[in-house]
Amino acid sequence: MRQLKPNIYFVGAIDWDRRLFDELIPLPDGTSYNAYLIKGSEKTALLDTVDPTKTTVLIDNLIKLGVDRIDYIIAHHAEQDHSGSIPDILMLYPDAKVVTNPKCKGMLIDLLNISEDKFITVDDGQTLSLGDKTLQFLYIPWVHWPETIGTYLQEDKIFFPCDFFGSHLATSGLFVDDEAVVYEAAKRYYAEIMMPFRAPIKKNLEKIKALEIEMIAPSHGPVYDRPEFIIDAYKDWVSDQVKNEVVLPYISMHDSTRKMVEHFVDALIERGITVKQFNLGVTDIGKLAMSLVDAATIVLGSPTVLTGAHPKVAYAAILANALRPKTKFASIIGSYGWGGRMVEQLTGLMPNLKVEILTPVIAKGHPKDDDFMALDKLADEILDKHKELKISS
Repeated sequence: MRQLKPNIYFVGAIDWDRRLFDELIPLPDGTSYNAYLIKGSEKTALLDTVDPTKTTVLIDNLIKLGVDRIDYIIAHHAEQDHSGSIPDILMLYPDAKVVTNPKCKGMLIDLLNISEDKFITVDDGQTLSLGDKTLQFLYIPWVHWPETIGTYLQEDKIFFPCDFFGSHLATSGLFVDDEAVVYEAAKRYYAEIMMPFRAPIKKNLEKIKALEIEMIAPSHGPVYDRPEFIIDAYKDWVSDQVKNEVVLPYISMHDSTRKMVEHFVDALIERGITVKQFNLGVTDIGKLAMSLVDAATIVLGSPTVLTGAHPKVAYAAILANALRPKTKFASIIGSYGWGGRMVEQLTGLMPNLKVEILTPVIAKGHPKDDDFMALDKLADEILDKHKELKISS
């Protein structure tokens, strides 16, 4: 059994084959459901459980460790990929109590029908002794649900933050062994799940500054034995700083929009602006979400379909609106045949983005010289706006 430190064990499950989360989020590298067992001199605590599809893995791991008693099940978060096996663990260890905050308690009762008498609720900052090990609970709401808590193991200086700092990455390594790979996975995880909550995450980063952390053990992905690696990455991602980048999701039906996109991309590159182009007919939405973390500008490219945007471009607008990136500017390029209100529709789908809308370029039919000149002017406008922010690639 894999051990983080003496008497602290990983007992979770690796899901090598899962490729979709919440029927929405691509998982190109699988994921893991991390549960941790802490054996104190007097009490034993299980920190989180696993997705219900992997309950037998968790139980087998506990049996292999010879765990005959669990006193506390620490529920950091009510979402079922962490809480879904709690009822089974309570059947196996009927004397165990579920330790969480009042908000999470209510959600677990609603989601899993756990009896109210099975709970112990804790306040922010409260401690729980296992004998020679002390658990300190911290409220860290909105990473990414409102009820989330974290646990700091005082003697061993390990922070268990649940989804905070996580990564969807199936790996046989307990600890981070390739920071480049984990950075990519963690940034994807942040972009898809955490980015809408930049403001509360900033507050939670400030909150944990007071802790002396030697290790971060999240609920997905490998454990960070160099915690500053992921903390510094999060500080960068949640900051207000953007990069000299344009994200360009588009689709084209009869090549008019595609030709505009090709010209526009060349114009941006000539001006020293990094471009991240995505054909929405084939793109991985996780990659698109990641590109939005740092970019100063998003430009949507779409033909007109029945007086509005192509549905896949409308979806990209809805996605950007939901993820709430720190993007500063937005625009729209595309084409139409006989009329429509595509610009108004797409801008209306992004009310959460606090962006300045730059001059759209919409061609009638096949783009003409004037349209290409207008794209050049839009590229100039974007360059000027980026310079005003004093940003660089």
